[in-house]
Amino acid sequence: MSNSSLPALPASDRPEVAARLRDALLGAAFTADGLLELLGAPAYTALARSETVPALRATRGDTPLETLVRLFLLQQPVPHARVADVLPVTACLESGWLVSVGTDEVAATVDVRPYGGPEGEDWFIVSDLGCAVGGAGGIGSREEGVVLGVGGASTTLAGITVRTPVSAALDLGTGSGIQALHASRHATRVTATDLNPRALHITALTLALSGAQAADLREGSLFEPVRDDETYELIVSNPPFVISPGARLTYRDGGMGGDDLCRSLVQQAGERLREGGFAQFLANWQHVEGEDWQDRLRSWVPRGCDAWIVQREVQDVTQYAELWLRDAGDHRGDTAAYEALYDAWLDEFEARKVKAVGFGWITLRRTDSDAPSITVEEWPHPVEQPLGDAVREHFDRVDYLRTHDDAALLAAHFRLAPEIIQEQVGLPGAEDPEHVVLRQHRGMRRATKVDTVGAGFAGVCDGTMSAGRILDAIAQLVGEDPVLLRDRTPAQIRLLVEQGFLEPVG
Repeated sequence: MSNSSLPALPASDRPEVAARLRDALLGAAFTADGLLELLGAPAYTALARSETVPALRATRGDTPLETLVRLFLLQQPVPHARVADVLPVTACLESGWLVSVGTDEVAATVDVRPYGGPEGEDWFIVSDLGCAVGGAGGIGSREEGVVLGVGGASTTLAGITVRTPVSAALDLGTGSGIQALHASRHATRVTATDLNPRALHITALTLALSGAQAADLREGSLFEPVRDDETYELIVSNPPFVISPGARLTYRDGGMGGDDLCRSLVQQAGERLREGGFAQFLANWQHVEGEDWQDRLRSWVPRGCDAWIVQREVQDVTQYAELWLRDAGDHRGDTAAYEALYDAWLDEFEARKVKAVGFGWITLRRTDSDAPSITVEEWPHPVEQPLGDAVREHFDRVDYLRTHDDAALLAAHFRLAPEIIQEQVGLPGAEDPEHVVLRQHRGMRRATKVDTVGAGFAGVCDGTMSAGRILDAIAQLVGEDPVLLRDRTPAQIRLLVEQGFLEPVG
Protein backbone atom coordinates (compact mmCIF):
# COMPACT_ATOMS: atom_id res chain seq x y z
CA MET A 1 0.00 0.00 0.00
CA SER A 2 1.35 3.41 -0.96
CA ASN A 3 0.98 6.40 1.35
CA SER A 4 3.77 8.39 -0.29
CA SER A 5 1.53 11.20 -1.54
CA LEU A 6 -0.08 11.76 1.85
CA PRO A 7 1.50 14.31 4.22
CA ALA A 8 3.89 13.21 6.94
CA LEU A 9 2.29 12.48 10.30
CA PRO A 10 3.27 13.78 13.74
CA ALA A 11 5.77 11.66 15.62
CA SER A 12 4.05 8.91 17.59
CA ASP A 13 7.03 8.40 19.91
CA ARG A 14 6.82 11.80 21.61
CA PRO A 15 4.28 11.21 24.40
CA GLU A 16 5.47 14.27 26.29
CA VAL A 17 4.52 16.50 23.35
CA ALA A 18 1.10 14.83 23.05
CA ALA A 19 0.56 15.40 26.78
CA ARG A 20 1.49 19.10 26.50
CA LEU A 21 -0.72 19.50 23.44
CA ARG A 22 -3.62 17.82 25.24
CA ASP A 23 -3.26 20.14 28.22
CA ALA A 24 -3.24 23.16 25.92
CA LEU A 25 -6.33 22.00 24.03
CA LEU A 26 -8.25 21.40 27.24
CA GLY A 27 -7.08 24.72 28.65
CA ALA A 28 -8.65 26.49 25.68
CA ALA A 29 -11.93 24.52 26.05
CA PHE A 30 -11.28 22.75 22.75
CA THR A 31 -13.79 20.05 23.69
CA ALA A 32 -17.11 18.82 22.35
CA ASP A 33 -18.97 21.00 24.85
CA GLY A 34 -16.72 23.96 24.18
CA LEU A 35 -17.32 23.70 20.44
CA LEU A 36 -21.08 23.57 20.89
CA GLU A 37 -20.99 26.68 23.06
CA LEU A 38 -18.76 28.58 20.63
CA LEU A 39 -20.37 27.59 17.35
CA GLY A 40 -23.99 27.18 18.35
CA ALA A 41 -26.11 24.19 17.43
CA PRO A 42 -26.59 24.93 13.68
CA ALA A 43 -22.88 25.42 12.92
CA TYR A 44 -21.91 22.56 15.23
CA THR A 45 -24.21 20.08 13.50
CA ALA A 46 -23.16 21.40 10.09
CA LEU A 47 -19.55 20.67 11.02
CA ALA A 48 -20.58 17.11 11.88
CA ARG A 49 -21.85 16.90 8.28
CA SER A 50 -18.44 18.15 7.06
CA GLU A 51 -19.88 21.54 6.12
CA THR A 52 -17.46 24.25 7.24
CA VAL A 53 -18.95 27.56 6.09
CA PRO A 54 -21.10 28.15 9.23
CA ALA A 55 -18.11 27.38 11.48
CA LEU A 56 -15.87 29.71 9.48
CA ARG A 57 -18.40 32.49 10.03
CA ALA A 58 -18.55 31.71 13.76
CA THR A 59 -14.76 31.85 14.26
CA ARG A 60 -13.86 35.27 12.90
CA GLY A 61 -12.50 36.40 16.25
CA ASP A 62 -9.10 35.75 17.81
CA THR A 63 -9.92 33.86 21.00
CA PRO A 64 -7.82 30.75 21.76
CA LEU A 65 -10.75 28.45 20.99
CA GLU A 66 -11.48 30.13 17.66
CA THR A 67 -7.81 29.82 16.76
CA LEU A 68 -7.83 26.07 17.45
CA VAL A 69 -11.05 25.48 15.54
CA ARG A 70 -9.63 27.19 12.47
CA LEU A 71 -6.33 25.36 12.81
CA PHE A 72 -7.40 21.77 13.47
CA LEU A 73 -11.03 21.50 12.32
CA LEU A 74 -11.31 24.00 9.48
CA GLN A 75 -7.71 23.39 8.42
CA GLN A 76 -6.87 27.02 7.79
CA PRO A 77 -3.40 28.57 8.15
CA VAL A 78 -3.24 30.69 11.30
CA PRO A 79 -0.70 33.40 12.25
CA HIS A 80 2.22 31.95 14.18
CA ALA A 81 1.87 34.49 16.97
CA ARG A 82 -1.77 33.58 17.62
CA VAL A 83 -0.96 29.87 17.80
CA ALA A 84 2.02 30.52 20.09
CA ASP A 85 -0.36 32.11 22.58
CA VAL A 86 -2.32 28.85 22.81
CA LEU A 87 -0.06 25.88 22.01
CA PRO A 88 3.55 24.81 22.68
CA VAL A 89 4.20 25.81 19.09
CA THR A 90 7.91 25.01 18.93
CA ALA A 91 7.40 21.46 20.23
CA CYS A 92 4.43 20.99 17.90
CA LEU A 93 6.49 22.10 14.91
CA GLU A 94 9.43 19.89 15.85
CA SER A 95 7.26 16.80 16.38
CA GLY A 96 5.18 17.34 13.25
CA TRP A 97 1.78 18.36 14.61
CA LEU A 98 2.21 21.70 12.83
CA VAL A 99 4.11 22.95 9.79
CA SER A 100 5.20 26.46 8.86
CA VAL A 101 3.34 28.13 6.00
CA GLY A 102 5.00 31.13 4.40
CA THR A 103 6.84 33.45 6.74
CA ASP A 104 4.42 33.95 9.60
CA GLU A 105 1.72 31.27 9.58
CA VAL A 106 1.38 27.66 10.69
CA ALA A 107 -0.99 24.88 9.64
CA ALA A 108 -2.04 21.56 11.13
CA THR A 109 -0.75 18.32 9.60
CA VAL A 110 -3.72 16.28 10.86
CA ASP A 111 -7.36 16.79 11.73
CA VAL A 112 -7.82 16.81 15.53
CA ARG A 113 -11.47 16.52 16.50
CA PRO A 114 -12.87 16.74 20.05
CA TYR A 115 -14.92 13.68 20.94
CA GLY A 116 -16.91 13.21 24.12
CA GLY A 117 -16.53 9.86 25.87
CA PRO A 118 -19.48 7.99 27.42
CA GLU A 119 -18.65 9.18 30.94
CA GLY A 120 -17.89 12.75 29.94
CA GLU A 121 -14.26 12.11 28.98
CA ASP A 122 -12.63 14.72 26.76
CA TRP A 123 -11.06 12.73 23.95
CA PHE A 124 -9.54 13.69 20.59
CA ILE A 125 -9.76 11.73 17.35
CA VAL A 126 -6.88 12.23 14.92
CA SER A 127 -7.38 11.66 11.19
CA ASP A 128 -6.03 12.77 7.83
CA LEU A 129 -6.62 16.28 6.59
CA GLY A 130 -9.44 16.85 4.15
CA CYS A 131 -11.62 13.94 5.23
CA ALA A 132 -14.10 15.98 7.25
CA VAL A 133 -14.23 19.25 5.32
CA GLY A 134 -15.62 18.12 1.98
CA GLY A 135 -19.26 18.84 2.67
CA ALA A 136 -21.56 17.36 0.06
CA GLY A 137 -18.57 16.80 -2.20
CA GLY A 138 -17.36 13.65 -0.45
CA ILE A 139 -14.36 12.86 1.72
CA GLY A 140 -12.08 15.25 -0.12
CA SER A 141 -9.29 12.71 -0.60
CA ARG A 142 -9.10 9.67 -2.83
CA GLU A 143 -5.68 8.49 -1.72
CA GLU A 144 -5.58 4.75 -1.14
CA GLY A 145 -4.32 4.89 2.44
CA VAL A 146 -6.27 7.89 3.71
CA VAL A 147 -7.48 7.50 7.32
CA LEU A 148 -10.88 8.89 8.25
CA GLY A 149 -12.02 10.16 11.63
CA VAL A 150 -15.34 9.94 13.44
CA GLY A 151 -18.34 8.89 11.38
CA GLY A 152 -21.81 7.54 11.89
CA ALA A 153 -20.68 3.93 11.52
CA SER A 154 -17.94 4.23 14.13
CA THR A 155 -20.24 5.87 16.70
CA THR A 156 -22.92 3.26 16.00
CA LEU A 157 -20.50 0.43 16.73
CA ALA A 158 -19.23 2.16 19.86
CA GLY A 159 -22.82 2.52 21.04
CA ILE A 160 -23.85 -1.12 20.58
CA THR A 161 -20.69 -2.61 22.10
CA VAL A 162 -21.04 -4.47 25.40
CA ARG A 163 -19.01 -2.55 28.00
CA THR A 164 -18.24 -5.04 30.74
CA PRO A 165 -14.72 -5.17 32.22
CA VAL A 166 -12.46 -7.53 30.24
CA SER A 167 -8.83 -8.51 30.39
CA ALA A 168 -8.26 -8.52 26.62
CA ALA A 169 -10.01 -6.70 23.77
CA LEU A 170 -9.26 -6.75 20.04
CA ASP A 171 -10.08 -3.99 17.54
CA LEU A 172 -9.82 -5.28 13.97
CA GLY A 173 -9.29 -2.62 11.30
CA THR A 174 -8.79 0.10 13.88
CA GLY A 175 -8.66 3.05 11.47
CA SER A 176 -8.24 6.18 13.57
CA GLY A 177 -8.55 4.20 16.80
CA ILE A 178 -12.07 5.08 17.94
CA GLN A 179 -13.02 1.56 19.02
CA ALA A 180 -9.63 0.99 20.66
CA LEU A 181 -10.13 4.24 22.58
CA HIS A 182 -13.52 3.12 23.88
CA ALA A 183 -12.14 -0.31 24.77
CA SER A 184 -9.32 1.28 26.77
CA ARG A 185 -11.89 2.29 29.40
CA HIS A 186 -12.80 -1.27 30.36
CA ALA A 187 -10.09 -3.58 28.95
CA THR A 188 -6.83 -4.29 30.73
CA ARG A 189 -5.12 -4.90 27.38
CA VAL A 190 -6.18 -3.62 23.95
CA THR A 191 -4.82 -5.00 20.68
CA ALA A 192 -5.54 -3.09 17.47
CA THR A 193 -4.82 -4.32 13.95
CA ASP A 194 -4.95 -2.65 10.56
CA LEU A 195 -3.71 -3.41 7.08
CA ASN A 196 -2.75 0.25 6.72
CA PRO A 197 0.37 1.24 8.72
CA ARG A 198 -0.75 4.86 8.54
CA ALA A 199 -3.91 3.92 10.45
CA LEU A 200 -1.85 2.32 13.22
CA HIS A 201 0.27 5.46 13.47
CA ILE A 202 -2.85 7.62 13.72
CA THR A 203 -4.38 5.29 16.31
CA ALA A 204 -1.29 5.78 18.47
CA LEU A 205 -1.77 9.55 18.17
CA THR A 206 -5.48 9.33 19.03
CA LEU A 207 -4.79 7.31 22.17
CA ALA A 208 -1.91 9.52 23.31
CA LEU A 209 -3.76 12.79 22.70
CA SER A 210 -6.81 11.41 24.54
CA GLY A 211 -4.75 10.46 27.58
CA ALA A 212 -5.60 6.76 27.14
CA GLN A 213 -3.40 3.73 27.63
CA ALA A 214 -1.33 2.68 24.64
CA ALA A 215 -2.55 -0.28 22.59
CA ASP A 216 -0.65 -3.21 21.12
CA LEU A 217 -0.65 -2.13 17.45
CA ARG A 218 -0.16 -4.79 14.77
CA GLU A 219 -0.04 -4.46 11.01
CA GLY A 220 -2.00 -6.93 8.91
CA SER A 221 -5.44 -7.79 7.58
CA LEU A 222 -8.12 -8.71 10.12
CA PHE A 223 -6.97 -11.72 12.20
CA GLU A 224 -3.66 -12.23 10.37
CA PRO A 225 -1.55 -10.44 13.03
CA VAL A 226 -3.20 -12.40 15.85
CA ARG A 227 -1.30 -15.43 17.12
CA ASP A 228 -3.03 -18.81 17.11
CA ASP A 229 -2.96 -19.03 20.91
CA GLU A 230 -4.48 -15.59 21.53
CA THR A 231 -8.14 -15.26 22.53
CA TYR A 232 -10.21 -12.31 23.66
CA GLU A 233 -13.28 -11.48 25.70
CA LEU A 234 -14.24 -8.69 23.30
CA ILE A 235 -13.65 -8.36 19.56
CA VAL A 236 -14.95 -5.31 17.69
CA SER A 237 -14.64 -4.28 14.08
CA ASN A 238 -15.93 -1.55 11.81
CA PRO A 239 -14.35 -3.28 8.81
CA PRO A 240 -13.96 -2.11 5.21
CA PHE A 241 -17.34 -3.63 4.44
CA VAL A 242 -18.24 -1.82 1.22
CA ILE A 243 -19.14 -4.25 -1.58
CA SER A 244 -17.36 -2.73 -4.56
CA PRO A 245 -15.56 -3.65 -7.78
CA GLY A 246 -11.90 -3.53 -6.74
CA ALA A 247 -10.33 -1.94 -3.67
CA ARG A 248 -9.53 1.70 -4.34
CA LEU A 249 -9.87 3.00 -0.78
CA THR A 250 -8.43 0.95 2.07
CA TYR A 251 -10.70 2.46 4.73
CA ARG A 252 -13.88 1.16 3.05
CA ASP A 253 -13.18 -1.42 0.30
CA GLY A 254 -12.45 -4.90 1.59
CA GLY A 255 -10.73 -6.19 -1.53
CA MET A 256 -12.59 -9.51 -1.48
CA GLY A 257 -15.44 -10.49 -3.77
CA GLY A 258 -18.94 -9.49 -2.72
CA ASP A 259 -19.51 -9.75 1.02
CA ASP A 260 -16.75 -12.33 1.52
CA LEU A 261 -14.75 -10.07 3.83
CA CYS A 262 -17.61 -9.71 6.30
CA ARG A 263 -18.40 -13.42 6.07
CA SER A 264 -14.76 -14.34 6.73
CA LEU A 265 -14.58 -11.93 9.65
CA VAL A 266 -17.63 -13.45 11.31
CA GLN A 267 -16.66 -17.06 10.65
CA GLN A 268 -13.13 -16.62 12.00
CA ALA A 269 -14.19 -14.77 15.13
CA GLY A 270 -15.61 -17.78 16.96
CA GLU A 271 -12.28 -19.50 17.58
CA ARG A 272 -10.78 -16.22 18.84
CA LEU A 273 -13.42 -15.69 21.53
CA ARG A 274 -13.16 -16.86 25.10
CA GLU A 275 -16.16 -18.52 26.71
CA GLY A 276 -18.82 -15.85 27.26
CA GLY A 277 -16.94 -13.34 25.12
CA PHE A 278 -18.57 -11.04 22.57
CA ALA A 279 -17.63 -10.22 18.97
CA GLN A 280 -19.44 -7.22 17.51
CA PHE A 281 -19.25 -5.99 13.93
CA LEU A 282 -20.84 -3.67 11.44
CA ALA A 283 -21.32 -5.33 8.08
CA ASN A 284 -22.85 -5.21 4.62
CA TRP A 285 -24.38 -8.29 3.03
CA GLN A 286 -25.75 -9.15 -0.36
CA HIS A 287 -29.39 -9.86 -1.13
CA VAL A 288 -29.05 -12.41 -3.90
CA GLU A 289 -31.78 -13.48 -6.29
CA GLY A 290 -33.33 -16.79 -5.25
CA GLU A 291 -31.78 -16.74 -1.76
CA ASP A 292 -33.22 -15.74 1.61
CA TRP A 293 -30.93 -13.07 3.06
CA GLN A 294 -31.58 -14.33 6.58
CA ASP A 295 -30.46 -17.85 5.64
CA ARG A 296 -27.34 -16.34 4.09
CA LEU A 297 -26.42 -14.68 7.37
CA ARG A 298 -27.27 -17.71 9.49
CA SER A 299 -24.73 -19.67 7.45
CA TRP A 300 -22.01 -17.23 8.55
CA VAL A 301 -22.38 -17.94 12.28
CA PRO A 302 -19.49 -20.08 13.60
CA ARG A 303 -20.06 -23.20 15.68
CA GLY A 304 -20.24 -22.66 19.41
CA CYS A 305 -21.67 -19.15 19.17
CA ASP A 306 -25.02 -17.53 19.79
CA ALA A 307 -25.75 -14.72 17.35
CA TRP A 308 -27.97 -11.67 17.11
CA ILE A 309 -27.99 -10.08 13.65
CA VAL A 310 -30.02 -6.93 13.00
CA GLN A 311 -30.55 -5.53 9.51
CA ARG A 312 -30.95 -1.77 9.85
CA GLU A 313 -31.17 -0.68 6.22
CA VAL A 314 -31.49 -2.07 2.70
CA GLN A 315 -30.57 -0.26 -0.52
CA ASP A 316 -31.09 -1.37 -4.08
CA VAL A 317 -27.91 -1.69 -6.11
CA THR A 318 -28.27 1.71 -7.78
CA GLN A 319 -28.70 3.53 -4.47
CA TYR A 320 -25.77 1.64 -3.02
CA ALA A 321 -23.44 2.41 -5.91
CA GLU A 322 -24.38 6.10 -5.88
CA LEU A 323 -23.80 6.34 -2.12
CA TRP A 324 -20.22 5.12 -2.30
CA LEU A 325 -19.35 6.89 -5.54
CA ARG A 326 -20.38 10.12 -3.85
CA ASP A 327 -18.50 9.14 -0.71
CA ALA A 328 -15.31 9.08 -2.77
CA GLY A 329 -16.18 12.34 -4.52
CA ASP A 330 -16.33 10.64 -7.92
CA HIS A 331 -19.41 12.64 -8.89
CA ARG A 332 -17.34 15.84 -8.84
CA GLY A 333 -14.99 14.72 -11.59
CA ASP A 334 -15.26 13.89 -15.26
CA THR A 335 -18.77 12.76 -16.21
CA ALA A 336 -17.57 9.97 -18.48
CA ALA A 337 -15.27 8.62 -15.76
CA TYR A 338 -18.10 8.71 -13.23
CA GLU A 339 -20.43 6.85 -15.56
CA ALA A 340 -17.76 4.23 -16.25
CA LEU A 341 -17.29 3.64 -12.52
CA TYR A 342 -21.05 3.46 -11.98
CA ASP A 343 -21.30 0.94 -14.81
CA ALA A 344 -18.55 -1.17 -13.24
CA TRP A 345 -20.46 -1.35 -9.95
CA LEU A 346 -23.64 -2.47 -11.70
CA ASP A 347 -21.69 -5.02 -13.75
CA GLU A 348 -20.31 -6.48 -10.52
CA PHE A 349 -23.75 -6.75 -8.94
CA GLU A 350 -25.29 -8.23 -12.08
CA ALA A 351 -22.58 -10.89 -12.29
CA ARG A 352 -23.29 -11.91 -8.69
CA LYS A 353 -27.10 -11.70 -9.10
CA VAL A 354 -27.23 -9.14 -6.31
CA LYS A 355 -30.47 -7.17 -6.18
CA ALA A 356 -29.85 -5.19 -2.98
CA VAL A 357 -27.39 -4.70 -0.13
CA GLY A 358 -28.22 -4.82 3.56
CA PHE A 359 -26.44 -3.01 6.37
CA GLY A 360 -26.56 -3.83 10.05
CA TRP A 361 -25.02 -5.19 13.22
CA ILE A 362 -23.70 -8.65 13.97
CA THR A 363 -23.09 -9.78 17.55
CA LEU A 364 -21.65 -13.17 18.46
CA ARG A 365 -21.30 -14.61 21.93
CA ARG A 366 -19.19 -17.67 22.61
CA THR A 367 -21.32 -20.17 24.46
CA ASP A 368 -20.46 -23.72 23.33
CA SER A 369 -24.11 -24.60 23.98
CA ASP A 370 -25.55 -27.68 22.34
CA ALA A 371 -28.47 -25.50 21.22
CA PRO A 372 -27.07 -22.17 19.98
CA SER A 373 -29.49 -19.30 19.49
CA ILE A 374 -29.32 -17.47 16.15
CA THR A 375 -31.65 -14.49 15.76
CA VAL A 376 -31.69 -12.70 12.39
CA GLU A 377 -34.17 -9.87 12.14
CA GLU A 378 -34.93 -6.61 10.38
CA TRP A 379 -35.40 -3.53 12.56
CA PRO A 380 -35.10 -0.25 10.61
CA HIS A 381 -36.80 1.83 13.30
CA PRO A 382 -35.21 4.32 15.73
CA VAL A 383 -33.38 2.90 18.75
CA GLU A 384 -31.98 4.43 21.91
CA GLN A 385 -28.18 4.52 21.95
CA PRO A 386 -26.07 3.41 23.69
CA LEU A 387 -27.34 -0.16 23.29
CA GLY A 388 -24.49 -2.10 24.87
CA ASP A 389 -26.51 -3.01 27.96
CA ALA A 390 -29.49 -3.98 25.79
CA VAL A 391 -27.27 -6.30 23.75
CA ARG A 392 -25.90 -7.98 26.88
CA GLU A 393 -29.42 -8.33 28.31
CA HIS A 394 -30.59 -9.94 25.05
CA PHE A 395 -28.10 -12.76 25.51
CA ASP A 396 -28.96 -13.04 29.22
CA ARG A 397 -32.56 -13.65 28.15
CA VAL A 398 -31.38 -16.21 25.59
CA ASP A 399 -29.67 -18.12 28.42
CA TYR A 400 -32.79 -17.93 30.56
CA LEU A 401 -35.13 -19.19 27.86
CA ARG A 402 -32.74 -21.95 26.86
CA THR A 403 -32.95 -23.42 30.36
CA HIS A 404 -36.71 -22.92 30.91
CA ASP A 405 -39.25 -25.14 29.20
CA ASP A 406 -42.96 -24.30 29.20
CA ALA A 407 -43.54 -25.82 32.64
CA ALA A 408 -40.67 -23.79 34.08
CA LEU A 409 -42.02 -20.60 32.50
CA LEU A 410 -45.43 -21.18 34.10
CA ALA A 411 -43.78 -21.63 37.49
CA ALA A 412 -41.62 -18.51 37.08
CA HIS A 413 -42.31 -14.96 38.22
CA PHE A 414 -42.03 -11.96 35.89
CA ARG A 415 -42.36 -8.20 36.00
CA LEU A 416 -43.14 -5.74 33.25
CA ALA A 417 -39.99 -3.99 32.04
CA PRO A 418 -39.72 -0.22 32.69
CA GLU A 419 -41.22 2.28 30.27
CA ILE A 420 -43.59 -0.10 28.49
CA ILE A 421 -46.83 1.42 27.28
CA GLN A 422 -49.94 -0.21 25.85
CA GLU A 423 -51.66 1.05 22.71
CA GLN A 424 -55.12 -0.06 21.62
CA VAL A 425 -56.00 0.20 17.95
CA GLY A 426 -59.54 0.07 16.66
CA LEU A 427 -62.42 2.02 15.18
CA PRO A 428 -63.72 4.99 17.18
CA GLY A 429 -66.49 3.91 19.53
CA ALA A 430 -65.80 0.20 19.10
CA GLU A 431 -66.31 -1.83 22.27
CA ASP A 432 -63.15 -3.90 21.76
CA PRO A 433 -59.87 -2.93 20.09
CA GLU A 434 -58.86 -4.61 16.83
CA HIS A 435 -55.48 -5.29 18.37
CA VAL A 436 -53.30 -4.32 21.32
CA VAL A 437 -49.68 -3.23 20.98
CA LEU A 438 -47.04 -3.18 23.69
CA ARG A 439 -44.34 -0.61 22.97
CA GLN A 440 -40.92 -0.01 24.55
CA HIS A 441 -39.54 3.47 25.08
CA ARG A 442 -36.00 2.28 25.78
CA GLY A 443 -33.34 0.19 24.08
CA MET A 444 -34.54 -1.29 20.80
CA ARG A 445 -37.90 0.46 21.22
CA ARG A 446 -39.73 -2.60 20.02
CA ALA A 447 -43.45 -2.90 19.47
CA THR A 448 -45.33 -6.20 19.45
CA LYS A 449 -48.96 -7.18 19.01
CA VAL A 450 -50.57 -9.19 21.79
CA ASP A 451 -54.05 -10.58 22.32
CA THR A 452 -56.20 -9.51 25.25
CA VAL A 453 -54.86 -12.35 27.38
CA GLY A 454 -51.27 -11.34 26.62
CA ALA A 455 -51.99 -7.69 27.41
CA GLY A 456 -53.76 -8.60 30.64
CA PHE A 457 -50.97 -10.98 31.63
CA ALA A 458 -48.25 -8.38 31.02
CA GLY A 459 -50.16 -5.72 32.93
CA VAL A 460 -50.49 -7.91 36.03
CA CYS A 461 -46.86 -9.04 36.11
CA ASP A 462 -45.21 -7.39 39.11
CA GLY A 463 -43.11 -10.31 40.31
CA THR A 464 -45.42 -11.41 43.12
CA MET A 465 -47.35 -14.21 41.39
CA SER A 466 -46.20 -17.05 39.17
CA ALA A 467 -47.16 -16.96 35.50
CA GLY A 468 -49.37 -20.02 35.96
CA ARG A 469 -51.37 -18.46 38.80
CA ILE A 470 -51.88 -15.27 36.77
CA LEU A 471 -53.20 -17.31 33.84
CA ASP A 472 -55.55 -19.23 36.12
CA ALA A 473 -56.97 -15.94 37.37
CA ILE A 474 -57.36 -14.63 33.81
CA ALA A 475 -59.07 -17.87 32.76
CA GLN A 476 -61.60 -17.50 35.55
CA LEU A 477 -62.18 -13.85 34.62
CA VAL A 478 -62.81 -14.50 30.91
CA GLY A 479 -64.51 -17.85 31.35
CA GLU A 480 -61.85 -19.91 29.58
CA ASP A 481 -60.54 -23.38 30.43
CA PRO A 482 -57.37 -22.76 32.51
CA VAL A 483 -55.73 -25.92 31.16
CA LEU A 484 -56.15 -24.76 27.57
CA LEU A 485 -54.92 -21.28 28.48
CA ARG A 486 -51.83 -22.72 30.16
CA ASP A 487 -51.17 -24.78 27.03
CA ARG A 488 -51.32 -21.94 24.52
CA THR A 489 -49.85 -18.99 26.42
CA PRO A 490 -46.20 -20.02 27.09
CA ALA A 491 -45.27 -19.25 23.47
CA GLN A 492 -46.48 -15.67 23.96
CA ILE A 493 -44.68 -15.41 27.31
CA ARG A 494 -41.51 -16.68 25.67
CA LEU A 495 -41.75 -13.99 22.97
CA LEU A 496 -42.35 -11.22 25.51
CA VAL A 497 -39.32 -12.34 27.51
CA GLU A 498 -37.15 -12.73 24.41
CA GLN A 499 -37.96 -9.20 23.23
CA GLY A 500 -37.47 -7.63 26.65
CA PHE A 501 -41.06 -6.76 27.56
CA LEU A 502 -41.03 -9.10 30.57
CA GLU A 503 -38.15 -9.56 33.01
CA PRO A 504 -37.67 -12.76 35.05
CA VAL A 505 -37.73 -12.21 38.82
CA GLY A 506 -35.54 -14.29 41.11
